[in-house]
Amino acid sequence: VQLQACGGGLVQAGGFLRLSCAASGRTFSISTVGWFRQAPGKEREFVAAIDWRGGSTNYADSVKGRFTISRDSAKDTVYLHMDSLKPEDTAAYYCAVARSRGASSRLDYYNYWGRGTQVTVSS
Repeated sequence: VQLQACGGGLVQAGGFLRLSCAASGRTFSISTVGWFRQAPGKEREFVAAIDWRGGSTNYADSVKGRFTISRDSAKDTVYLHMDSLKPEDTAAYYCAVARSRGASSRLDYYNYWGRGTQVTVSS
């Protein structure tokens, strides 16, 4: 499975962005899609995940109520709508795919990773 993430950019605090993650290749093997982020000098952390078939979701506490993950099965694409952005949301955002269901927050749960897209939130 190949993943292409896009939609990052520079936005002021309080603004919004929508990230997209398009999957190609053996997409029939996708069961969970997750978003993670990594700020300079920090470890990669979980942001949100969605079960590909059932649609159940999981969010990090830091983004609950501000971020929404959704999927378009027909386009093999997952979106991350980010609202009320804060400077601490600044990071490179990565999408990842797991062959197992469950919308896990664990990094080692995921089998395929895309390249990051940079999100910068100015104060």
